[in-house]
Amino acid sequence: MNELQILSPDGKSRIISLDGDQMSLGRSGSAELSFPDDNGLSRQHLVIERDPDGWALRDLGSKNGTVINGTRLTGRTALKAGDRITAGHLILIYDGTGTRNSQPVVLFDPHDEEEQHTSSSTVVTDLDPNTLAASHISALIRAGNELAGHRPLPELFRFILDLSIQAVKASRGVLMTLEEGELKVQANKGEGFRISTAVRDRVLNTGVSVLVRDTSMDDALRERRSIVEQNISTLMAVPLKTSDRIIGIIYVDSPPLIREFTKDDLNLLTVMANVAAIRIEQTRYAEVEQARQLLARDLEQAAEIQQGFLPSVAPLVRGLDLAGHNAPCRTVGGDYYDFFPYESGRIAMVLGDVSGKGMPASLLMMGLQARVQVLIEEPKSLADVMTKLNRITSANCPSNRFITLFFCILDGDSGELIFCNAGHNPPIIVRADGSHCELSGGGPVIGIVPNIEYAEHRAKLEPGDTLVIYSDGVTEAANPDDDEFETEGLAAAVVPHREQPAREIITEINKAVAVFTHGAPQSDDITLIVARRTS
Repeated sequence: MNELQILSPDGKSRIISLDGDQMSLGRSGSAELSFPDDNGLSRQHLVIERDPDGWALRDLGSKNGTVINGTRLTGRTALKAGDRITAGHLILIYDGTGTRNSQPVVLFDPHDEEEQHTSSSTVVTDLDPNTLAASHISALIRAGNELAGHRPLPELFRFILDLSIQAVKASRGVLMTLEEGELKVQANKGEGFRISTAVRDRVLNTGVSVLVRDTSMDDALRERRSIVEQNISTLMAVPLKTSDRIIGIIYVDSPPLIREFTKDDLNLLTVMANVAAIRIEQTRYAEVEQARQLLARDLEQAAEIQQGFLPSVAPLVRGLDLAGHNAPCRTVGGDYYDFFPYESGRIAMVLGDVSGKGMPASLLMMGLQARVQVLIEEPKSLADVMTKLNRITSANCPSNRFITLFFCILDGDSGELIFCNAGHNPPIIVRADGSHCELSGGGPVIGIVPNIEYAEHRAKLEPGDTLVIYSDGVTEAANPDDDEFETEGLAAAVVPHREQPAREIITEINKAVAVFTHGAPQSDDITLIVARRTS
């Protein structure tokens, strides 16, 4: 059966059997191969369809196009074994032979751990490229040229093994890498491998290469049931060795009547394995970097989406001058603020802080924002709104997360302020005469205990007074001596500028924090709302 190998940017691989008449690929859930998170794909990107002689590829008018073997696809193209297709961030490799080996069984025979394989039929050697024959040098040059290309890791592993088997004319082989201290099969030709633990450990622990020319002449292997059952006559095992460590092993063997491996074969395979090991490491680093760049792009897009949920400008409300500000310490953050003006001349303002940072906090913040918008229609009781918000949030909030939230409604005509505080930093009011006070009163954080009744509290802004609502990223900003900015630092930044517009007051607060911390990077998100009563 024909197969399709799909390689994703994180290095993972899937094998898909091609059956039926066609198979489509795209972001849409209706595609047989659906990748909804790959923003490089169109909803319906391409289709692979049965052809009288095999399978053919057709692009479905995708935005970013489909590339096959380095050339953009313009029409319907018949697929050949080994064709390499690029779509979005995916790489697809068509196996037209239908002969892919199943996962091999690799066992290590534990009965020969103390045996040293020192008979005249066994050769143990370090790297010795100077003894290579001319034909082997040609094979090595070809391998170097072939390995210079760019292949994803799963394809590279198979390619290295194929080159190794062809170079020494082995009948089968297996390539394994060390993953967290254990050998993992990455490519194979043949199945049912049983490898001596003494051979394995000598290669991995000392970095030498091992050749057994004739297993029937080796005292340690001659009586091994696994050797007899598999009809193995000659074998080699070499390390995949970089400049500073061993990352795996290549093992090849052959039955009688094929050919007996020589020391030149061993030297050739050893050199090839060293070249291959370096290429494997380079590819690993490149794929890690590619995944990092893809994640960075995704985070940048997430940040754009998140900023789109926050107000771009403050609304105009009679008698008030309003401004808001958000600066996440990472690409995305867990702080949230918003304005909700009412026709009555009042405005609701909300500022929340999700515990933690980064993407998890950002997702919870967006969920909070959605719930607030559902409940924000001009309420008769702000306490009821906070109580419902906590009940809904508690049902959906992870046990290790919570949210602090300040919710208030301010009347621009009268200056009347009604507020609820769920574990958030008490906002400050800077009075027209330069004095200041905190808005005390509140309840616990939301998202932990669902059955909590919150209470309303009241205050009043007189003409010339300024209300500053803030997240703890402001007051907990620390200087090199680990002193915090604190509420007094915030008030000191506002008082001299209390008669300036709200937007300029926010600018002065940010300047004061930067001076206090000596320009050190933010350790937490910084979010501010400033509301001045102008008349």
